[in-house]
Amino acid sequence: MKEKKQSDIAVLLKYAGNYKGLTFLGLGLSAVAMVLGMAPYICIWLVARDLIAAAPNWTLATEIADYGWMAFGFAVAGIVVYFAALMCTHLAAFRTASNIRKQGMAHLMKTPLGFFDSNASGLIRNRLDGAASETETLLAHNLADIVGSTAMLISMIILMVVFDWRMGVACLLSAAISILAMFTMMGGKNAKLMQEYQAAQDVMSKAGTEYVRGIPVVKIFQQTVYSFKAFKQAIEDYSAKAEHYQGDICCLPQSVNLTFTEGAFVFLVPVALLLAPGALKTGNFTGFVTNFAFYAVFSAIISTALARIMFASSGMMLASTALARIDQVMSAPVLKITDNPLIPVGNSVEFKDVSFTYEGSDLPALDHVSFLVEPGQTVALVGPSGGGKTTAASLIPRFWDVNSGSVSVGGVDVRETDPHMLMDQVAFVFQNNRLFKASVLENVRAARPDASRDEVQAALTAAQCDDILEKLPDGMDTVIGTEGTYLSGGEQQRVALARAILKDAPIVVLDEATAFADPENEVLIQKAFSALTKGRTVIMIAHRLSTVIGADKIIVLDSGHVAEEGTHVQLASAGGLYARMWTDYNKAVKWKISHGEPTKSALQGEEVE
Repeated sequence: MKEKKQSDIAVLLKYAGNYKGLTFLGLGLSAVAMVLGMAPYICIWLVARDLIAAAPNWTLATEIADYGWMAFGFAVAGIVVYFAALMCTHLAAFRTASNIRKQGMAHLMKTPLGFFDSNASGLIRNRLDGAASETETLLAHNLADIVGSTAMLISMIILMVVFDWRMGVACLLSAAISILAMFTMMGGKNAKLMQEYQAAQDVMSKAGTEYVRGIPVVKIFQQTVYSFKAFKQAIEDYSAKAEHYQGDICCLPQSVNLTFTEGAFVFLVPVALLLAPGALKTGNFTGFVTNFAFYAVFSAIISTALARIMFASSGMMLASTALARIDQVMSAPVLKITDNPLIPVGNSVEFKDVSFTYEGSDLPALDHVSFLVEPGQTVALVGPSGGGKTTAASLIPRFWDVNSGSVSVGGVDVRETDPHMLMDQVAFVFQNNRLFKASVLENVRAARPDASRDEVQAALTAAQCDDILEKLPDGMDTVIGTEGTYLSGGEQQRVALARAILKDAPIVVLDEATAFADPENEVLIQKAFSALTKGRTVIMIAHRLSTVIGADKIIVLDSGHVAEEGTHVQLASAGGLYARMWTDYNKAVKWKISHGEPTKSALQGEEVE
């Protein structure tokens, strides 16, 4: 039997936890406050009734002052109770939004690291943090207004039929037209437009984050925002959907809604004119005028109640789409953890018939790949772009899990070991390692929080970072990224290497770690590699083939397959893909710029062989 889908309110109240009762209390108080808010109108009608009954001897209306004080008392009581209601709903709303963020972050901590490669940080933040903020408005204001306005409408309907049901129906007719107009805007197929609107907002947020990160490139090459077609297109799509919804969908229904809610007299006055002759004939004209005064006074409440409901209903729609975006985070795949984890023995890495396809892709990134890295070996993964090198490396620490086959570390399938133990086994150095906005000490110590200052210093020295520390005002205690203290890309890479050295993991994965380093930093990074890789199992990804000549084994990946495998000497003489790549590489390094024109000339120094 298919499980019934929970309502958005039920889902939100689950996140409220122990504050759920506070939400219900706030909603109840809101209903009481709205009913109390109607009492001053009743008092105004009582004043009108006494004045009509006493006319023209106005002095006989002796209770008018009492009604005035009663109206004042009810108004104050309504404000106080409504304030208490909002205090309850706000406390519950803040706790609910906080719980959404906490549970969302807790869930993200369980997802594979590869999830963050395919989901940009700006998109995740908009889905989780932005959507949580939108639920605050629903629980803090909208839901209370819906309950309170509903209580007000029910009370109004009862009062409307008490004195003269015909004039009551005339007043409620405007409310019915208004509600129909609101449903036209927000109900049916138009509800999907809000989802498309929010989806366009997500895309624009993601594209905006990417654009901001690319501003340095834009400025360097004197480009404009139009260079980022994705960002421009995202803005245009968002603008088009917003204009379509507000202009084409909402314009006419909103005009009808406002016309009839603000003009209840449109129906009341004609009905009163039709009823007046009958009241004159029966001699009950005074009662008729009194009833008309009652409905004239209460027709003013209709616009207030319906405006509250419309505003609150839009909040319900926003909250519904917000919950859908939150669910996209909460439904992110979770890294499966075995109940009986096995302990790896040794530092070998083995791929056995591994196949893996990224979500949404039709072609496999890896297709039946098998190779073995013995303990202490240095193995290089090379090949054309898109061949599967980075994918293979990312499967070792379970950034993703294989679709078929297995990846083993120390003879144990990585899916059968504890993720924390696996992470302790592997150290990573990527192309664009990011440093925290913290001191150099804390950045390096992130790899091993219990490390002493001396151990951190030793790791920094091994990573060739002594020259960096010398120029920093507070040495390793200097905070990076504040007060003008920044490091170059190569310097950041060396600090990241110090982090990997401090971790002291038996397996090291290097993903083109010198790609963005200048020649001076590259020399120092290569020296740091010696300290990092000594006595360890190393899997390195490289595009500069000169860096893999000394590898114990080279694995050539092409279109997700192992094309070749062997040492540099073996592959270079085999006449295959690696040999062609090696020839092309040597041709490329023999080019230099001379007098502004590229000419083929041997580089100074020893030729690479």
